[in-house]
Amino acid sequence: MTEATNSVTNPATNSPTNSATNTVTNTAANKASTKALSVIFAAIGLDAVGIGLIFPILPRLLEEVTHGDNVAPYIGIMTALYAVMQFIFAPVLGALSDRLGRRPVLLISLAGAAINYLVMAFAPQLWMLLLGRAIAGLTSANMSVAMAYITDISPEDQRARRFGLFNAVFGAGFIIGPILGGVLGDYGLRLPFIAAAILNAANLLMAYFVLPESRTPSREKLDLAALNPLLPMRWIFAMKNLVPVTVVFFILSMTGEVYGTCWALWGNDVFRWNGLWIGLSLGTYGLCQALAQAFLPGPAVKLLGERGTILTGFAGTCLALVVMAFAKQGWMVFAVMPVFVMGGVGIPALQSLASRMVDESRQGQFQGVLASAVSLASIIGPLMFSTLYFVVRSQWPGAIWLTVVVVYAIAVPLVLSLRFRSAA
Repeated sequence: MTEATNSVTNPATNSPTNSATNTVTNTAANKASTKALSVIFAAIGLDAVGIGLIFPILPRLLEEVTHGDNVAPYIGIMTALYAVMQFIFAPVLGALSDRLGRRPVLLISLAGAAINYLVMAFAPQLWMLLLGRAIAGLTSANMSVAMAYITDISPEDQRARRFGLFNAVFGAGFIIGPILGGVLGDYGLRLPFIAAAILNAANLLMAYFVLPESRTPSREKLDLAALNPLLPMRWIFAMKNLVPVTVVFFILSMTGEVYGTCWALWGNDVFRWNGLWIGLSLGTYGLCQALAQAFLPGPAVKLLGERGTILTGFAGTCLALVVMAFAKQGWMVFAVMPVFVMGGVGIPALQSLASRMVDESRQGQFQGVLASAVSLASIIGPLMFSTLYFVVRSQWPGAIWLTVVVVYAIAVPLVLSLRFRSAA
């Protein structure tokens, strides 16, 4: 009787027409969300391609413009400069995206990326290369805006999966970027930059015509204090439960910088790899990372929990690094690549957790702060690891990978002390 009464008094609730309308509405919303995510992931993939394509050719490019053989310090400086610009502009772009909207900030960043690659494609002197990397660092600060965009359009129960896809796409960029850089670089050192400029220009056009705004801009007046990259860090330290998560991001980012800084030099010194083999090895690394972060984070967190997932990633990475440190033949590097699969499973879970620890209206600011912390580590990492490689290069180049293991070992107690709970 109750069910019959409800059917009569609330006909719209159970109406087939209403159900069909809801289905159509949900389908349209899902299609719009899929289109938006496709553009965002394309932008992130191109960022990774741009970062990765320079790795195989950077030593030779620096030798050409500096007319010297010892280019390790220049590699550290160029990588650190890129990160300095990220550190300065990531929170600014994040705050601007909260006030003006995600879409205009992303469009400006994509346009800047295309311009940067054109500059580097025709730079005849070192200072012009440095200028190009500075512009690249500034425009790559759109990573924080892209993550905020994903947060805007994703329900909480889908964020871990989509952040995993975010990192998987970034990993896929590291498959394409180094291989593209290695292959094209063997024909001409400047060709990879021309290709990257064309790809970024195409993505800019796609974003302009397809990407909708993900949230209503606040239109609040921007406080000039937001332009200080150190000021947002006060906000993190004022919320003490966010400090450990931020520090973990810092450590993971710092260790991640060793690959871009030292891989090409190490591959050439130990195995006499040319640009193609350096690109293939980095591409294989990116493939393993992409597969891991696309398929493993969800099941890993369910099975091991957040802390266990992060520690499992540490263990897999350290095991692979030890093998690489003692490798005498190039095939050993490729054989150990699948072990790197475990290295990235904890990051998406950490990102999903962090996104739930602040109010929705401040997601852009928080993601910008995290990006700044990561960028700060990316300043320290290249300078530190390039210096260490310069020290160990003549005696044992592979020792550089053991220094990364030491950093992970220092981070383990911090991970064990993490308490995953939402901010008040």
